[in-house]
This record gives sequence, C-alpha cells and structure tokens, in this order.
Amino acid sequence: MVYLVDTNILLRLVDRTHPLHPIIRTAIRKLQRDGHTLQITPQNCIEFWNVATRPAIKNGFGLTPKEVGRLLRLIERLFPLLPDTPIIYPEWRKLVVAFSVSGVQVHDARLVAIIKANGLTHILTFNTKDFIRYASEGIVAVDPTTL
Repeated sequence: MVYLVDTNILLRLVDRTHPLHPIIRTAIRKLQRDGHTLQITPQNCIEFWNVATRPAIKNGFGLTPKEVGRLLRLIERLFPLLPDTPIIYPEWRKLVVAFSVSGVQVHDARLVAIIKANGLTHILTFNTKDFIRYASEGIVAVDPTTL
C-alpha cells in the first residue's frame, strides 16, 4: 500500500530534537518493513519550505534557504514524489464544495484530491481529525503513534 506523508510528519522527521522524532522514525521504518511505500507531493515540499524558512518567532524553524534546500533533497531521496496532474484541481474543487471547506483546511482538501487522483487511500499524519470528514471518500488518516 502507498501512504502519502503529511508535511507535519516531514517537519518532525528532520527535527531530531522534537519529542515525536523517534516515533516518526519508528513508524516509517515499520511501514517500509511491512512493504508499504511512503510518498510526498510538491505541495508537501512547498509547505515544508514555508515552515522551515519562516522565523522561529513566527512558529517556523528559521533556517536559511540553503539549509532547507539540503533538507528537502534528503526528503526527496527518502520519499518518491507523486506528480501534480491536471486531475487534481477538479477533484479539489469538488471536495471543497461538497464538504464546505474554508480557510486553511483547503490545503488538506488538496492533499485528499492528490490522494484520490493517484488512486491512494492512506495518509500518515498527526492531524487525523482534519481528514475525518473525508472518510466517505475512502480516505484513511493514520497517526504514527498508533503503529
């Protein structure tokens, strides 16, 4: 099975001081050992860059673009990149209308659209509650602490 890896997982994976870092490493290893594939999207990379380069006083990592570029190359080596395709936008639009999505939640709806466009069902995330509304679409949000 293929899992989409949410950005919140990637951010904690590269932060070795974060208390959830060991949990994420263990979950990723377990999934891979069990034969699952973990993938990311261009959207994850964009969100990662945003948080990693944002100043720490604004809830970011405060890293330089050069540092983040190095981390992103590592992430891209660890997790294959799902392509953006023309199918994603109409799927996203359908989802935001059907589920009355607003505000920052539009980004999660786009991840769901990417999942659906690629024939996937699972996302590895700490924000499982944000994806509950999409269960009727066949989306399964998996918290790494449960693995």
